[in-house]
Amino acid sequence: MQAEHQDMIDFLRRYPPFDALPVDALALAAANIEVSYFKAGSHILSFGQQVDAWYVIRSGAVEVYRRNGDLYNRLSAGGYFGQFGLLRESSVRFPVTALEDTLAWLIPAPVFHQLFTQYEAFADVVEVEDRTRLRHTVARSEDANELLTSRIDTLIGRKPVTIETSGTVREAAITMSTEGVSSLLVMNAGVPEGAMGNAARMAGMLTDRDLRTRVIAKGLSVDTPVSEIMTPELIYGEHHQMVFEAMLTMMRHNVHHLPVLRQGQPIGVISQSDILRYESQNSLFVVSRIFHANSVAELCALSGEVRTCFRRIVREDANSKMIGSAMAVIGRSFTQRLLELAEQQLGPPPVPYCFLALGSMARQEQLIVTDQDNALVLDNSFDPRRHDGWFLALATFVSDGLAACGYRYCNGGIMATTARWRQPLAVWERYFADWIGKPTPQTLLDSAIFFDLDGVWGNTEWAEHLSQSIAQQTRHNARFLACMARNALLRTPPLGFFKGFVMEPSGQHSRSINMKRRGTAPLADLIRVHALAIGSRARNSFERLQEIIEADILPHGRGQDLRDALEFISMVRIRHQALDLDAERQPDNNIEPENLSDFERKNLKDAFQILSNAQKFLKYRYQAGRIR
Repeated sequence: MQAEHQDMIDFLRRYPPFDALPVDALALAAANIEVSYFKAGSHILSFGQQVDAWYVIRSGAVEVYRRNGDLYNRLSAGGYFGQFGLLRESSVRFPVTALEDTLAWLIPAPVFHQLFTQYEAFADVVEVEDRTRLRHTVARSEDANELLTSRIDTLIGRKPVTIETSGTVREAAITMSTEGVSSLLVMNAGVPEGAMGNAARMAGMLTDRDLRTRVIAKGLSVDTPVSEIMTPELIYGEHHQMVFEAMLTMMRHNVHHLPVLRQGQPIGVISQSDILRYESQNSLFVVSRIFHANSVAELCALSGEVRTCFRRIVREDANSKMIGSAMAVIGRSFTQRLLELAEQQLGPPPVPYCFLALGSMARQEQLIVTDQDNALVLDNSFDPRRHDGWFLALATFVSDGLAACGYRYCNGGIMATTARWRQPLAVWERYFADWIGKPTPQTLLDSAIFFDLDGVWGNTEWAEHLSQSIAQQTRHNARFLACMARNALLRTPPLGFFKGFVMEPSGQHSRSINMKRRGTAPLADLIRVHALAIGSRARNSFERLQEIIEADILPHGRGQDLRDALEFISMVRIRHQALDLDAERQPDNNIEPENLSDFERKNLKDAFQILSNAQKFLKYRYQAGRIR
């Protein structure tokens, strides 16, 4: 038996990462090896299967696949697999099949983890070094999700079925029945076919729901022109967009059919059922149910479904941008429906208004643990004595409704219920002019959240106007950017002098790390400063980063490093919130390092170091005379 162990040791030491181990570690591995044989064509590991050992190939060959079936790698003698599942204390992410008759040595999980923890060189080879390791981790997450890698034109099975505006309801119904479709694109009569790429050519859309609700339910004649019952304002997608983007468009606008254009010409129509082939979290259904709720009580009853939706998205390996966007759309939908219900109760508004979402909802980075941040922009004809009672009632109805649905009140009072944040457009213009033109660290600390804004209801063009004005005023504004940068450095990553984790010193969450306050928030803060410096109008941190990278204001490679760090820190935060929900605990942002896997700890240190370096560069760049 001892001779057999020596043969195993001699074999292992010929290959990395075993060549980095001392003899006693190799002996430990050899003493615990179990031998398995797999016939050619047999499945060794299946996606989702629990893995309890690390596989080393003694002879033969295997193929490793991505979850979508694409070949990821081929391995032969000395190759190894199964480590990613072990490191994440989870299930198999990369299915494995025997290409040839294969003899494999199985090293039990406890032995693998002991080697991984004790020997740094071994660990580095297993998961790839430093930033490359983190980048590999993020790339694997993105590659695993078809929502990000599939374009919406792959969902199109046929050319769009059309009818002209001069057509009748009867003709539309016959066409839909004959063609077996649930929607028709309505085209302007008299416009030549060659002009199909023109916006004027597409007049609107007609769906089977329109026939039910606008014709049959109202008793209209079947000879009614379709132009009278169609939906004239088209929401559409571009052929090159991803399935995920189409899903968010449909959720955001609460539509069931989405025309797809290529160079302005419709090439097909996709429906919710097409999206649901790729989207298993049912977030579309949650949004639909929100808009069908007829009271605050009915909306509150959906909070459990929101949590279930969040858990499903996380289990399906969606990335942080997808999760944050989906949850923000859900939060936005709650807000929009509450505003509709408020107007039904209060009557029409006395003057036009725009309801603003701020912070994480505006950035489309909202999670299950969140508070509400909002404001009201009112028409310049607003008279506080005559009108403010109505708008205070509106803000109170919405704020109380959001709180009842799980969106906590803002501790800092950044809500439309606060009179200061319920003002005419001219006052908001003055606010931003003062914050930008006469900045102080304190005023910008109080107002930073307003630089992430999105109009969700009413005259949303006012929100776009403010965003455009902000971009014009902040670009290259040295004093303003220096103040913003100084504030962005107030929250630091939780790394000590020797790169160990620094925990919260006291309170309910002592001995833990607040992943929002010490991770995602300072990343969002510094990305916002760079975005304002280049006049970006993007709101999402990942989209801002892309524009920052294109503007070439960061040292080479730093933008991608920041993207990887933001993704990984966000996903650790997200997964632990999902685990809290699974365990029926109240989710929060605090994580105890001992509850992290070795894999998470090593990659978190990499990510926090990237954040620390990025803050040092921010401090250097945004000084007088350094902004270009």
